[in-house]
Amino acid sequence: MVLDLGGQPNGNLFITEEQKSDEPYYPLAMLTCTDCWQTQIDEFPSQKVLFDDHPYVSGVNIPVVEHFKKLAAAVKEDLDLAPGSVVLDIGCNDGSLLSCFRDLGFPTIGVDPSDRVGQLARENRHPVCRAFWNSATGNAIASLGIKPRVITATAVFYHVPDLHDFIKGLDAVMDDETVFVVQGVNLSDLIKKLEFDHFYHEHSCIHSISALKTLFAQHGMRIFDVSHHAIHGGSFVAYVCKEGSGYENKPTVETAIANERAEGLETLEVYTDFAKRVADNGQELLVKLKEIKAEGKTVFGLGAPLKGSTLLNYLDIGPDLVECLTEVNEFKIGLLSPGTHIPVVDERTLEKEPDYYLVLAWNFLDFFLEKKKDFLARGGKFLVPIPDVRVIGQDNTPS
Repeated sequence: MVLDLGGQPNGNLFITEEQKSDEPYYPLAMLTCTDCWQTQIDEFPSQKVLFDDHPYVSGVNIPVVEHFKKLAAAVKEDLDLAPGSVVLDIGCNDGSLLSCFRDLGFPTIGVDPSDRVGQLARENRHPVCRAFWNSATGNAIASLGIKPRVITATAVFYHVPDLHDFIKGLDAVMDDETVFVVQGVNLSDLIKKLEFDHFYHEHSCIHSISALKTLFAQHGMRIFDVSHHAIHGGSFVAYVCKEGSGYENKPTVETAIANERAEGLETLEVYTDFAKRVADNGQELLVKLKEIKAEGKTVFGLGAPLKGSTLLNYLDIGPDLVECLTEVNEFKIGLLSPGTHIPVVDERTLEKEPDYYLVLAWNFLDFFLEKKKDFLARGGKFLVPIPDVRVIGQDNTPS
């Protein structure tokens, strides 16, 4: 065990006032394997509980949609996709990524276990299979004669408790031409930037490239290229093919692994130091929030992301310190935040803005600095918790 964040609720289950007294909690602790150096949570709540009624919607997140446009264009160019190449997206959500591929002329199909967001993808004219991705789903897709040229999984592969069965599903539909394009939060970035709130029950694993190389090799597959991106606080995109495929291994893979080892990601000391830094960061944030409260100032949460639930519950931050969370996602507005029971309000109908916004969606800070520039110009301030606690005002410089 390298980090214990205590008992926490399902961070995506926003509740009503009547549900407060009957909210389930689950342990949330992170483990690191000293053999393969995979990092994962200690216990996995039911995937059905986590994803059946999933409220996250990709299409309302402007930075994510812009990233998807760039990703689809890069995949088309990197793999020299021929017209008519089928793109299958695992965990397709509302179809935002699939729409980017369709705009480039490719037929699409999605797989997603959630009824609510899967229906949004269908409304966006994408065929969607309602299912978790595993060996059974892969075999079912193969039995239909569907042969994807590209399989994508963005912010999905680290949601999977049984990675081996997931890959068996890939194996069922992949041939030597197929490429699995997997994007995930990068363990190296998470450790360096203190992004502990990426740990929550949906994030069953946080991957390093070294651990992924070992994992895929066990299934006769290999990573042949890796790139790194700023999205979500630092992410990798890896291209994976079957071992005997003709894709040439790029030096990017071994370079990434060498960098991870140089950073100490295969030593326990890095993780124990990380846990200490997390504890120190949390106490600093609590002190700052209490100072603001003592001054009679108001604090709202900017966004109600799942990572925000981890931070708020870990530090037991409730409506006494943060009055409300502002959102544009209709599936969260009008409800209470998981565990901490902070009201979630529509940011578009606020009658008055606060003195401070606690930026829970800190991974989109640049976007919010532009979006809220008038608020900052009027003297409002951002309180940013990660990678270090800092206040940002009109001139965009931390204090």
